[in-house]
Amino acid sequence: MLINSAIFLHCILVSTMFLQPKARQHPQEPEELFSNSNANAPPVPPRSSASSSLVTSPSASASSSSPLVPAFFIIGDSSVDCGNNNFLGTLARADHLPYGRDFDTHKPTGRFCNGRIPVDYLALRLGLPFVPSYLGQSGVVEDMIHGVNYASAGAGIIFSSGSELGQHISFTQQIEQVTDTFQQFILSLGEAAANDLISNSLFYISIGINDYIHYYLLNMSNVQNLYLPWSFNQFLATTVKQEIMNLYNANVRKVVVMGLAPIGCSPYYLWLYGSQNGECVKEINDMIMEFNFVMRYMLEELGEELHDANIIFCDVFEVLISTSRFQFHCRCLLWTRQVPGLDHVPFTRNGLQQRLKSYLVDQFHPTDVVNAILADNVWSSLHTGMCYPSNLQDMLVAKAR
Repeated sequence: MLINSAIFLHCILVSTMFLQPKARQHPQEPEELFSNSNANAPPVPPRSSASSSLVTSPSASASSSSPLVPAFFIIGDSSVDCGNNNFLGTLARADHLPYGRDFDTHKPTGRFCNGRIPVDYLALRLGLPFVPSYLGQSGVVEDMIHGVNYASAGAGIIFSSGSELGQHISFTQQIEQVTDTFQQFILSLGEAAANDLISNSLFYISIGINDYIHYYLLNMSNVQNLYLPWSFNQFLATTVKQEIMNLYNANVRKVVVMGLAPIGCSPYYLWLYGSQNGECVKEINDMIMEFNFVMRYMLEELGEELHDANIIFCDVFEVLISTSRFQFHCRCLLWTRQVPGLDHVPFTRNGLQQRLKSYLVDQFHPTDVVNAILADNVWSSLHTGMCYPSNLQDMLVAKAR
């Protein structure tokens, strides 16, 4: 089962304005491709009435220092899902072991990781508690005041991407949930206080890889015959840009957008395309590289247009594609002649199986150790520079000045 291969690729690195809201301008999906996308959409269940599933960070909660931002909001797929899919009818769930075995509670939480995901580490850097899932908190403002995680495993920019896995909350639906949250803030806090909270909060977007894995590369709706890769990339990037503009119109001013990783080097596609020597699948990586290029260019333009906004783009592709260790581990898995679970990796020489387990919690998702490295790079470029025009720490420091 493919649940966001981009997350696996991250692993080798060693995403009254509201009382009377403006009409949001969602880009129109090409009719011949997506006209039936919402026709059979499963209903999203209501949020839990209990908040017992909320997990806070002990170190962040106990900190006496003021947080760098008042709240942290997360939009995305399984790279940052912290439990929303636990409440959905889907195969894309992480509510069982080995997920969560090394988490603070030592129990599965819905994170596709043995422990913490990147946004958990970033929350600590920001001086905030772990961010609760939208469907897993009670819906009262007190539960959402420090942020909400709307991410849903299997979700894509296109509504129907990942639908073969079951229910998910698409990109556009997550934006709608953000708006609902903002309306609650205004009703509870007042317009001025709510707008101040939103404009000073941080938004993190990590989504898009499922539109390739579960849509374009599967040729859903005959998309490959209707749209060349460049046109498809333009459509996805334009959709993300438009939704960021919608967020801006809702007073959002600080945004981190994660790029996509080179899934053409993932073990699944090396196996599927019959790579004999571990060489990456060039046509897949070319698509991803083009999307990142277009996305970064559009965000740079948007940043120049929205002078009071701070938008950074973090490019995972270039970092991973130039990392020899990334190539080595992809080939290790390819050599098994299948796409196995880690418990079935046949090589034990030099502790290969154990080394793979230190990087991967399943076939595609990284361990918390790797997630910490990724978060370090987003935060301060500790290991390598990957964010433009600056890393997150520099963006917040520059804004504070």
